[in-house]
Amino acid sequence: MTPSADFQSWVHARQSCIESTLQNVLPAPDIAPQRLHQAMRYAVLGGGKRVRPLLAFAAGELAMADTERVAIAGAAVELIHAYSLVHDDLPCMDDDVLRRGRPTCHVEYDEATALLVGDALQSLAFQLIAEYRLAADPATQLEMVKLLAAAAGSRGMAGGQAIDLEAIGKALSVPELEFMHIHKTGALIRAAALLGVRCGNSLNEKEFAQIDHFAKCIGLAFQVVDDVLDAEASTATLGKTAGKDAQQNKPTYVSALGVAESKAFAEELRQNALKALDGFGERALRLRQLADFIVLRKF
Repeated sequence: MTPSADFQSWVHARQSCIESTLQNVLPAPDIAPQRLHQAMRYAVLGGGKRVRPLLAFAAGELAMADTERVAIAGAAVELIHAYSLVHDDLPCMDDDVLRRGRPTCHVEYDEATALLVGDALQSLAFQLIAEYRLAADPATQLEMVKLLAAAAGSRGMAGGQAIDLEAIGKALSVPELEFMHIHKTGALIRAAALLGVRCGNSLNEKEFAQIDHFAKCIGLAFQVVDDVLDAEASTATLGKTAGKDAQQNKPTYVSALGVAESKAFAEELRQNALKALDGFGERALRLRQLADFIVLRKF
């Protein structure tokens, strides 16, 4: 089997695992309130690349973590991510009608239900982190709760979204864009990798810092590539409305640097991410492959 085929097999297996885990942890559609539970499942299941859980699995393998533990941690991160997409698509935010090739949650259901879907998915994420035994000791698991909360809150994803909304119509410098996306996109990607590591054997301080730096670089790279794809790819390819950033006059890496320089910057971030994994050897194979996938993807 070629390295590429081996990686694709690994991705498919882990995506199937996270999909099954999400199916199991989400409330069944026939449990009251049925409409809310159906909308939650609609927003989460059957779509997306599952990049954040894949990062959790890859980091977990580096730390020799139990796969079932990582699956729960990865599901918690994916629930936070799904809630953020539901809220981002609302008319009061990005006002989008297409997500993962389907009508957005508020279009398929209604705005009030979509709002509650986001609230409920966020709560469920923290329920999972608290309910299941994910770490060797309670102190580590408590740190995992804190890690996810910080990544989702005003100093993380929610804060990044606030900065993004305030920046509409403005020209941001590259450092200002980095600050915004370290929070909006990068915080949850970093949390995914660090939660995966926490599910396994303890890394020393230097090793943990290496994984954190890797995740920071690859989180920024993910956003840079997203900006390029929004400018270059079609709606059919993306599964969401292409060209929306330019239509809404949002500052992006493409608007700040242009397409060619944005691609070069993404490649620089990929190389920095790979360098952060020096010394881990084969244990970091999946993290390296994911770095390549994130930066070289076409959707």
